[in-house]
Amino acid sequence: MRPDTVRRLDRHLGVPLCWLLTRLREVGRLVQRFRRRRPAGSIRNVLFVKLVEQGSTVLAARAFDLAARLVGRENLYFLVFEHNRPVVDLMGYFPPQNILTVRDDRLRHFITDTVRVLYRLRGLKIDAAIDMEGFARASVILATLSGARYRVGFHRFRCEAPYRGKLLTHALNYNFYAHQSLAFLSLVKALEADPDEKPMLKEPLPDDGYRPRPFVPTPDEEVEMRQLLRHLAGREVDGPIVLLNPNASDLMPLRRWPTNRFVALGRRLLADHPEVTVAITGAPDEREKARALAEAIDPRRVLCLAGETTLRSLLVLYGLADVLVTNDSGPAHFAALTDIDVVALFGPETPVLYRPLSPRVRCLFAGLACSPCVNVLNHRASPCRDNRCMRAIAVSQVYEAVCEALAARGTRRRAPAPVVSGVLP
Repeated sequence: MRPDTVRRLDRHLGVPLCWLLTRLREVGRLVQRFRRRRPAGSIRNVLFVKLVEQGSTVLAARAFDLAARLVGRENLYFLVFEHNRPVVDLMGYFPPQNILTVRDDRLRHFITDTVRVLYRLRGLKIDAAIDMEGFARASVILATLSGARYRVGFHRFRCEAPYRGKLLTHALNYNFYAHQSLAFLSLVKALEADPDEKPMLKEPLPDDGYRPRPFVPTPDEEVEMRQLLRHLAGREVDGPIVLLNPNASDLMPLRRWPTNRFVALGRRLLADHPEVTVAITGAPDEREKARALAEAIDPRRVLCLAGETTLRSLLVLYGLADVLVTNDSGPAHFAALTDIDVVALFGPETPVLYRPLSPRVRCLFAGLACSPCVNVLNHRASPCRDNRCMRAIAVSQVYEAVCEALAARGTRRRAPAPVVSGVLP
C-alpha cells in the first residue's frame, strides 16, 4: 500500500478502533479494579512495535540495548512490516524467531497477517508492549490487542495531537527538542518508572555520543564486494571511494536533492580528485535512474551499484568505501553501523532530531523558516510541493564537506572510531 493509503486507513479506521478499545478498557475497569504494576522484575518479555522506516530503527539501538539488559535478548520481540525486516535482522538485537512481520502490500494481506501475529502474541503472554510509532493509531491498537498488560507510548495529553484513545498504561510526553534516539530510550526507561507519573518521563536521559553495535562483515563478504567493484570498474579499485545515494523512498519524496546537483557534484569530484572512484547506490527499482545518473557524470569512471546489493552487502560496501553522500533517508542511518564518513542532506526533517548516530556525519541543513515541515503530529505528510529546503543546499557546500571527510580519513588512516555500546549509566 502507498504511504498516503496507509495514512488514510490509520485515520479513518484507527480513530474509531481506538475509541472502541478505550471504552472496552473503561468497562473492564468497572468490572475489576485496574491492576497496579507488579513489583520490579515482573516484566519477563518486551514487544517493540515499529512498523515503518528502517532508518529510524537504527536510532532505537540504545533502547534495544537497555531492554536486553532488563529481560534478556531471548525475551525481546519485534513487530514490523515485512519489507522493513532486513535492518532488524542485521542489527542483531532480536532472535530471528522473535521477529514478527505483517505484509502491507495489500489490505487483505495486512488483515490476515495481523490476525496471525496477534494470535501468536496472545499465546506468548507479552508483559510489555512498546509503541515506537509516535502518534500513529495502528501501532497502539496492535500493542493493545497483543494482550500486553503494560503498554508504553507517547500520549497527547493537552496537545492538539492525533487522537489515539487512552490505551497506554505508561503514557509519555513527546519531547520535540530531544533526539529521536533519546525518545526511543525514554520508552524503555518508562518501564522502570512509576506509571502514575503524569506526564512521564521525569528523569534526564544521557546524551553522551552513544553508537550502535558496529556491523562486522565476514572476510568472504569483503572479498565478494571487492570482486564486484573490480568487475564493474574493469580494474582494481584501490583509491578512495565516494558513494552517491540520490534517491529517498516514496515515503518522503520531498527529501530528494535534485539529480542535476548530484551530476554536478560527481563531475567536480572526478575533475579535482582523479584518484577517487564514484559509485551510485540505490534499490532495484532505482536501477534505471541510477544508470542514467552514472552516464551523465562519466560512464567510464562512475560505477552503478543500484540493485546490485542486499542491505547486508550494502553495509559491506560502506565498510570499504570512504564517503557517502545521501539524502536524509535510511542509508544515512545504516552507514552509522560502519566507519564510513557521511554527508547527510536535511530539509523537510531536522538533524536536531534525526542526526545519524555516528561521529563521522556532516549534516547540511539550510534552515528555512518553513523547515522542518514533517513531524510525528502530521505523520510526515507535508503540504509542500516545492522542496526549496533541499535545493537551497548548494553543490559547493556538499563538495566541501566531501573534501573535508576525505582529508580527515587520510589523517585518521582508517583508525576505528570509539564505540560506546550497550553501556548505560
